[in-house]
Amino acid sequence: MPELPEVETVMRGMLAALQNRTIREALVRRHDLRWRIPADFSQQVTGRRIESFRRRGKYILVRLSGQRTIILHLGMSGRIALDSPHITPPHEHVVLTMDDGSRCAYIDPRRFGMLTVIPTEEEDRFALLAGMGPEPLGTDFTPQTLLNAFKDRRSPIKTALLDQKVVAGLGNIYVSEALYRARVHPQMHAAQLTPPKARLLADAIRAVLEDAIAAGGSSLKDYVRPGGELGYFQHAWQVYNRKGQPCPQCPGPPQCHGVEQITQAGRSSFFCPRQQKNR
Repeated sequence: MPELPEVETVMRGMLAALQNRTIREALVRRHDLRWRIPADFSQQVTGRRIESFRRRGKYILVRLSGQRTIILHLGMSGRIALDSPHITPPHEHVVLTMDDGSRCAYIDPRRFGMLTVIPTEEEDRFALLAGMGPEPLGTDFTPQTLLNAFKDRRSPIKTALLDQKVVAGLGNIYVSEALYRARVHPQMHAAQLTPPKARLLADAIRAVLEDAIAAGGSSLKDYVRPGGELGYFQHAWQVYNRKGQPCPQCPGPPQCHGVEQITQAGRSSFFCPRQQKNR
């Protein structure tokens, strides 16, 4: 599933192409995504101007004239295509045609994404957004945010960081990478996080997300940018998906047996046992 850097990259691509354009036509070929597209989606958005964009966690919010907001989630395999193909690509479920003839298409082979329209004033009360934690790239996210959220919490810190009520938008790849940068073991109890480690971890979370956004995200399986380009941050992974390989700070065999992989709450965690001590 695309994580925060991929969603941010998609949103920025949409903003550059669609800002201030008017939706001339909205075609819905299939309404039966994971959350059903409203029957009147086309009527609600046609004729409205795209005024601004916002990302909340892993959701893209497209704000329209007349105080309406399209909420988009890419799901497991969804992507946005900003082009004009001569042949309709497979699994193209929704197409927005702009006043200049350009197209914005939502393509989703597995149909695990969602598209809906709500009043703009209800964004933060929308069921899937209400209760989210602070944005990790925003000013509300601080070391104290983590200390407050993890107080008395006995679950592993890796699992706790994936809780969207703690921090919005974090996913498996970037939590693994941030924990490595902060030298925090993924199995450490969240309540054991100390103020110095909280500062290191908050800084590492922000830094790894900023680096990933600058690289256009990580391309895995279905993810591509709106223009069709791949992301490149997968080439900068230091521990994620690198089982048995030395991390950048380790000498390799025989002194080090490389990155280890464990399963936590059904997700793979990758870490360096030399650099990330569980104590």
